[in-house]
Amino acid sequence: MQQINERLINWASLIEDETLQQAEKASRLPFIHPHIALMPDAHLGKGATVGSVIPTRGALIPAAVGVDIGCGMAAVRTQYHRDELRPGLTGLRTSIERAVPLSAGSYNTALTASARVRVERLAAEAERAGFDPASYAKNWDLQLGTLGSGNHFIEVCHDENGRVWLFLHSGSRGVGNKIAAHHIRVAQELITRRGITLPDRDLAYLEEGTAEFDAYLRELRWAQNFALANRDEMMDRVIECFGRFVGGPVQERERVQCHHNYTEQETHFGEQVWLSRKGAINAARGVPGLIPGSMGDASYVVVGKGNGMALNSSPHGAGRAFSRTKARKTFTREQLRTAMKGIEFRDTDAFLDEIPQAYKPIDVVMRDAADLVSIRHTLRQLVNVKGD
Repeated sequence: MQQINERLINWASLIEDETLQQAEKASRLPFIHPHIALMPDAHLGKGATVGSVIPTRGALIPAAVGVDIGCGMAAVRTQYHRDELRPGLTGLRTSIERAVPLSAGSYNTALTASARVRVERLAAEAERAGFDPASYAKNWDLQLGTLGSGNHFIEVCHDENGRVWLFLHSGSRGVGNKIAAHHIRVAQELITRRGITLPDRDLAYLEEGTAEFDAYLRELRWAQNFALANRDEMMDRVIECFGRFVGGPVQERERVQCHHNYTEQETHFGEQVWLSRKGAINAARGVPGLIPGSMGDASYVVVGKGNGMALNSSPHGAGRAFSRTKARKTFTREQLRTAMKGIEFRDTDAFLDEIPQAYKPIDVVMRDAADLVSIRHTLRQLVNVKGD
């Protein structure tokens, strides 16, 4: 832990100067209380740093939640052992790829029965919140149960005892992105009209007690619920695919769910604040969580230690060390194949920007997080599914 200034504390041993400078800009906002906590995986983001925990009084910064509202992880521990899996993991991967639409702009053509129930619930929630999701994305309902691209993934893993886990990462998809973009734009327009100067335009904020703040909060909460339902729907499909592969029922011995792009009201240092975790998870004492590595590295099932200085938070993953553009220019397909040796994955140049070397070493991130979480299980990939 390193105190950068009175409003910024850093847990990252590997961090670029530009990332620290970005976080310092946010820490100077007058409504930060008591300080921003930079997680071990911190790296540059839009306005607010990815891997930061931002407590605010009387205001919310839409870009401090991010454009993938409610993005997070889900994992299920099954009753199966890796030694019980028959050969032919390619078939399992391709069946998952058929069951879950992948890539940006790839959605369902029809709703499953379970998705229909979830969509009906979300539609009712949106009506109570006073908005129509279709005003942001006409096909929002068909987005439920879809993965997306970038660092989103579905994996079949095994833990240190050989037990098989099903593991995935995704958020609120296109509808959440458009909700976020709209409210970032509204906040920027309000700040401009009021003649307020900010260190970064993307740190534009909405003040509590205004109609704009209330509208953002209602739609933010809806998008967070959409993201949870999206992960649940995908997990149901992955469980079904895995059950067909092993030729028997799948028992859920444990399920863990966590957001890592979201806002909640919490009490810290004696005051109630809006706590925005942008690339960070809730690590309050006893709270379970998930911290994935890159597509070829270990991931972790953890439990929070409740570190008050870290605002009861921990990292959400490995954190990028190379931009996507730089990774594509730096690494080769052969290096990707070497990094993914022993893991069933779709061998394509499309994943060069997701090569493990483009991320911080997850063992360094977890070492930096030693006072934030305890490791319960270490997961290693057997199968990796991603969108182009």
